[in-house]
Amino acid sequence: MEYNLGDIVKTKKMHPCGNNLWKIVRIGVDFKLKCLKCNHIIVLPREKALKAITKKIEENEQT
Repeated sequence: MEYNLGDIVKTKKMHPCGNNLWKIVRIGVDFKLKCLKCNHIIVLPREKALKAITKKIEENEQT
């Protein structure tokens, strides 16, 4: 699957704040993801990020 900057993605594991929706802030060798609930930013290696992401959320699916 192809990801772009600004995409909202869902991950397998929940963040400690209780959210599993993230915004992609940077793509390259590493993925930088920003939690949509608490605004915490994490950096994951590309391979690990692609395994952690379960699906891309469409604009009309967000609640």
